[in-house]
Amino acid sequence: MIENQSQFEKLYHEYKTLVFNVALNYLQNIEDAEEITQDVFVKVYNSLENFNQKSSHKTWIYRITINHCLDYIKQKNSQKRFFIFGKKSQNEQEYLNTTTFEHPGILMENQEDAAILFEVINTLTENQKTAFLLSKLDGLNNPEISEIMQLSISSVESLVFRAKVALQDKLSQKFSNYRKKK
Repeated sequence: MIENQSQFEKLYHEYKTLVFNVALNYLQNIEDAEEITQDVFVKVYNSLENFNQKSSHKTWIYRITINHCLDYIKQKNSQKRFFIFGKKSQNEQEYLNTTTFEHPGILMENQEDAAILFEVINTLTENQKTAFLLSKLDGLNNPEISEIMQLSISSVESLVFRAKVALQDKLSQKFSNYRKKK
C-alpha cells in the first residue's frame, strides 16, 4: 500500500500539468479543467494496483483524461438540454453559456480569435477532435496518438487530415461571415 502511495505521488507530480492542459484544451474553462484533473487522479489512485503495464503510465493517464473530458462534455450538454427544455433554472443564461474561454496561455487580445477557433474545434467528431488536439496542441506524434486512442497510425493520420480540412472549411466560412458583418 505504501508503495502504491509513493508511486501515485510520483505520477501525480509528473503528470498533473499534462492532465490539466489536456482538460483545458477540451473544456476551455479553468475551473472545469481543475475539476477534471482532480477526478482523473482519483481514478488513477483507485486503479493503480490494476494497472496492467501494457502501455506506459503516460498513455494510460492520457486515455483516462480524454475519456473524462468527453464524458464531462456529454454530461454538461445533456444538462443544458434538460434545462433549456425543462426551464428549471431562474437563470437560463448560465446553462446556455456554460463554456467560457479562459485559457491562461492566450493573451487577452487573442482570446476572441481563440474562442472562435475552439468553438469550431468543438464541432469536430470526438475522434477528430482528440487526434487534432493531441497532434497540434500537445505536440504528440502519430504513433503516440495511435497508442493513446487505440487506433492504427493510418487511422490517426486520416483523422488529423480530416480535422484540418473541416477546420479550414468551417473557419473560412466563419471569418467570411465575420468580415461581412463589419
